Amino acid sequence: MRVAVLGAGGLIGADVAEILTGRGHEVIALTRAAGVDAYTGAGLESALVGADAVVDAVNSPLQETEAVREFFGTVARRVQAAAAYAGVQHIVLLSIIGIDETTAGHYAGKLAQEHAYLEGAVPVRILRAAQFHEFTEMMLNWTTVGDTATVPRMRTQLVGARTVAERLADLALAADAPARLELAGPEPLDLVTAVRALAERRGTPAHVLESTDDTAPDAALQAGGGLLPGPAAELAGPTFASWLDRRRPVG
Repeated sequence: MRVAVLGAGGLIGADVAEILTGRGHEVIALTRAAGVDAYTGAGLESALVGADAVVDAVNSPLQETEAVREFFGTVARRVQAAAAYAGVQHIVLLSIIGIDETTAGHYAGKLAQEHAYLEGAVPVRILRAAQFHEFTEMMLNWTTVGDTATVPRMRTQLVGARTVAERLADLALAADAPARLELAGPEPLDLVTAVRALAERRGTPAHVLESTDDTAPDAALQAGGGLLPGPAAELAGPTFASWLDRRRPVG
């Protein structure tokens, strides 16, 4: 098959491209470096000609709610239109578990993206994943000031980024697949616990605190387990502890 991967230079998209290539399939990398801008639509139609499937693993640097909604919604509509023009069989979208009730930021943007894709003509397969193990590293990078990082209160079921990429590749190649499924790691935990374990293994920062700002948008949803998988979700390893041992070996 020929599979176009949007966001092929990112954390998940790069793995999806590598996995598909390793399985003997042709990958079309939809990146700005390759002359394709999914937001403006530049180069998109011609890039999708001959593609059998599209995997959307694009990310957005935006966090302001309306801006990120507009970004993801625009990309979805552009990709849907170009995919329909090119005769693409189906689109696979990476999304996030538990976003139906979210109201702000990145999660609200991903929900808008789902809705925009589902309004189009080309069938869409949505993989809703839990936060990645690598999310703990991002939290330290984003929130560390001096010797202290501050992490929002969140219940999560961290999953391996490579595991997510494998499932996206599976969905892209499958003749038939569910319209939506959830994928999470094997164990629920508090995000602060995982981030502290990573900080201890790295040796920095010295302190990892949990935010208690209950007035923040979606704070109650995150703290109360709203981002945990449902009973029908697929649970897949590795555990966070196993990932951490590989990422940051002791000694």
